[in-house]
Amino acid sequence: MTALTQYERLEAPGLWRGGEGEQRRNVIVLLGEATLTIADMAEHPLTHWSLPAVRRLNPGSRPALYSPGTDLDEELELDDDTMIEALGRVRNAITRQTPRPGRLRFGLQAAGVLGFAALGLFWLPGALTDYTARVVPEPTRAAVGQRLLARITRVTGAPCSDPAGRRALGRLATRVLGPGQAQVMVLPGGPPGASHLPGGILLLNRAVIEDYEEPDVAAGYLLAEALRRELDDPMRSLLSQAGLGATLRLLTSGQMPDAALDTYAQTLVTRAPAPVPTDMLVARFADARLRSSPYAFALDQTGERSLALIEADPVPISEAGPLIDDGSWISLQGICGE
Repeated sequence: MTALTQYERLEAPGLWRGGEGEQRRNVIVLLGEATLTIADMAEHPLTHWSLPAVRRLNPGSRPALYSPGTDLDEELELDDDTMIEALGRVRNAITRQTPRPGRLRFGLQAAGVLGFAALGLFWLPGALTDYTARVVPEPTRAAVGQRLLARITRVTGAPCSDPAGRRALGRLATRVLGPGQAQVMVLPGGPPGASHLPGGILLLNRAVIEDYEEPDVAAGYLLAEALRRELDDPMRSLLSQAGLGATLRLLTSGQMPDAALDTYAQTLVTRAPAPVPTDMLVARFADARLRSSPYAFALDQTGERSLALIEADPVPISEAGPLIDDGSWISLQGICGE
């Protein structure tokens, strides 16, 4: 999506402020496929910014100032020409990909879709949903994900934002999923366990962190939700519930009706996560060198319903190392500040 294939690993120094009133600190900024990773000078991740959500605060001025979204207090200062140019190209690519009503290509696309819909014989609702989910560009997915997140947090409360906790969460997410693979947030309330939104957003309920004595449970929820996201595209799930009218509107105008987002947000907050194939999940635990037993007992304290995960645990407890250091785990457990 970044259109920056000429860079194998683009990084630059910067100054980062984690929140309003906090002191700026020297950091290393790494540009990935979907996220901007901000790390300390030892390259330990402090936070991840979704590229489609990054905004420049002072266009045309130097040093360049950026934020991870319009409603967040974080701020990043950059003076590296290559990184500033790269981020500018990302924004230009996003602008070009964002659907704009009135453009010829969207007019032709809308006419074609409406024609197929009228025929009916060739375009069943399921086929149209699949097609739309495939062609929706990443900037639109990110925008839909942010709108859904805003609706969910009206019920659950704002994402937990303790700076030290967020840094610890970034370390855990990088250890489990790899750098820049998802934007992970902890919510004070539901969805139960974990959930995912379009635009690479993974949500964790604070209970999976606070109710357990080790980070392996939260790591298991992250790993399982990442697999669930691969098997169940969140955009397709949204469109399936929203219906044909909302799907056509998204395809032709790039906009999703508010009512459809409200209904789907309510579904996400209340529904139980869909099961994932045990063999695939065990393979993911093995690849990540994570124990599956802590997650299995979190799903069912008796172990009866999750026995397969317990018996197939790929990492014996005698060989398991800490996922994050004790200080980071304590910070993570305090991410909600209570």
